[in-house]
Amino acid sequence: MDKFELEQNIVKVLKNIYDPEIPVNIYDLGLIYKVETDGSKVEITMTLTAPNCPMADELVENVNRDVKDISGVTDVNVILTFEPPWDMNYLSDEAKLEMGML
Repeated sequence: MDKFELEQNIVKVLKNIYDPEIPVNIYDLGLIYKVETDGSKVEITMTLTAPNCPMADELVENVNRDVKDISGVTDVNVILTFEPPWDMNYLSDEAKLEMGML
């Protein structure tokens, strides 16, 4: 699998992980800041809608587990950051539509 195909598969997986408090996937919410691949190793930089999110551990665990399940991925490193802080401007148009903001 080439780098482009792997990154597409990672995005598909991330679009199937939902924030339990907001019925929108974490990718379209704009919680994923960066996805980097190096062969079979994946590094994902992500944030949360709020630093005190009670579901933080579960979301990070879901990202780690689900991305690691992708064929060809051997290692996943999830980096949780709050810089820059998340705000509504990170929402994709799809998320805004789902939330009735468009």
